[in-house]
Amino acid sequence: MERQELLNEVKKRNNNKVIQEKMCKTFSMRRLEVVSGTQAAEDFTERWPALFCADGITEEFRRITTISLEQSFMSKLDAYTPKLLALMKAKGGELGTKLRPFLFKLSQNQSIGMRREAVIRSLILYLGEKGEELFEDCQGDNRSDATEHVLKIMVVHDAAEEDPVDVSIILEGREVLHGCGNAAKACALLMGLIYALNLAYPQTLRYTFEVFQKLFLELDGMKLSPKVQALKSKLLT
Repeated sequence: MERQELLNEVKKRNNNKVIQEKMCKTFSMRRLEVVSGTQAAEDFTERWPALFCADGITEEFRRITTISLEQSFMSKLDAYTPKLLALMKAKGGELGTKLRPFLFKLSQNQSIGMRREAVIRSLILYLGEKGEELFEDCQGDNRSDATEHVLKIMVVHDAAEEDPVDVSIILEGREVLHGCGNAAKACALLMGLIYALNLAYPQTLRYTFEVFQKLFLELDGMKLSPKVQALKSKLLT
């Protein structure tokens, strides 16, 4: 009954307080569905539409972990940025060449969202992984087909604008969240969705998501892979 009432409440405007109260009441039911693995992401969006918004994801993540999702993610990303940049600037060879465009962007007077995105994209390269495995860049008049992607952050650009005009999250071939604002916030919200839906990290980005989880969100941070442990040691030196 609570879930059915919740479906009606999400259709109303300025109703966030009531929605979050009902989301809290139905939390155990939702977790049971997630753990049992009976619902695909598409079915889950229909059964629990209130989860698929920034506030819904943030509150669900807090219920699961007691951690403030975006605040924790961004504060650690910003705190580690100076050391990350120093490590990347010291890189030579092929990796140094790949990192140079992002380091150049960071030297420009950009918005905080664009700076954070450049740091994350360069971090992915530094970890030996590929940014295109996480980000799908496209133009506003030529958006990528969501059905081609299992897990992706779509960054929509406009030739006249420096900041992206839209950033969305794709899960299992469907755009489940629009209007993330910037790519860094989308990364944090994607982590929230991964926890909320109990999804596995893509193997091609296992180190990137390990950094997101264990360094930025400080969850299960005592168990690190050798690569991420080496990075953490350098960041704390």
